[in-house]
Amino acid sequence: MKDLAENNLIRFKNITKKKEALFANFRVKGLRAGVTFSASISVDISAAEVDLADPLEKIIEECARIGMKEFKKAEFQFEGISNL
Repeated sequence: MKDLAENNLIRFKNITKKKEALFANFRVKGLRAGVTFSASISVDISAAEVDLADPLEKIIEECARIGMKEFKKAEFQFEGISNL
């Protein structure tokens, strides 16, 4: 389970339009180092280097690539426990 994308754990949910931009939403589930995790990722479509005239599959793929890259780099900490 080193590569989450190859294990089909990233699922496209939908595209939402908010006041400021369009977002591609994904659901991530997995198991890493004995820890089961679940997360939601929203990627601003304008951050992906795609045109809105491109096929939907290309837009989703590029947004998923950006979301996974940032998710892997993310560092998490528990709220209120950071002082330990």
